[in-house]
Amino acid sequence: MLVVIGILIALQINTWNEGRKVGKQEVLYLERLIVENQSDLETFSNAIEKIVKGNESIVAMSESMKDANTSDSSLIKSVNDFLAFGSIYPVFSSSRSTFEDLSSTGNLQVIRNTKLREDIVKHYAHHEQTDKWIRVAMDWALPLDAPFTVDNDVMAFEPHTAFLYPERSVAKQAEELRANSLSYISNSAAHLWINLDAITQMKDLTERTKILISELETELNIRKN
Repeated sequence: MLVVIGILIALQINTWNEGRKVGKQEVLYLERLIVENQSDLETFSNAIEKIVKGNESIVAMSESMKDANTSDSSLIKSVNDFLAFGSIYPVFSSSRSTFEDLSSTGNLQVIRNTKLREDIVKHYAHHEQTDKWIRVAMDWALPLDAPFTVDNDVMAFEPHTAFLYPERSVAKQAEELRANSLSYISNSAAHLWINLDAITQMKDLTERTKILISELETELNIRKN
């Protein structure tokens, strides 16, 4: 009887120790998920800010192209700004290392709250969806950019490559831009459409991230107390 009781006590202690170990692991994962999702909020905000700046350059260029009274220098500057900011494709980036760790190691079960586990999985599925959605839009627009760039000799107006071309007067450059204004506006419209869609996707994911952070913080407080 004493031997049996001793074994049972040892098993109980071992189970208790394992429970404490798993509990500490759960807290660690919750903390990591919170930190990474908070970082994502900043990443999304910065990305949206850059896209908005690009959109502003697109609208400004379009207005300059349509206004016959726009000065030559202002027109050239608006095109330079479009090529520097508006023609840049949106990039989606997020922190997924902790979730990938949980998934690949099978440690997702460490998080005992079943609903929270499901919400975490759904949340990172939205990460994948947002990433793919933006890439699909880019794949659609890339074939439009190549002929536009070549046909309009766009690189002659791109700030980083313009110096490679023979020097031309401001008036000559503006004349060429006005002659091809519809091509520039058409191309910028495609970029504006992509940018607006990317902003919508990232804003939606931002709200989802805030909700998940709240859930994670609530669960963390429960596990710590």
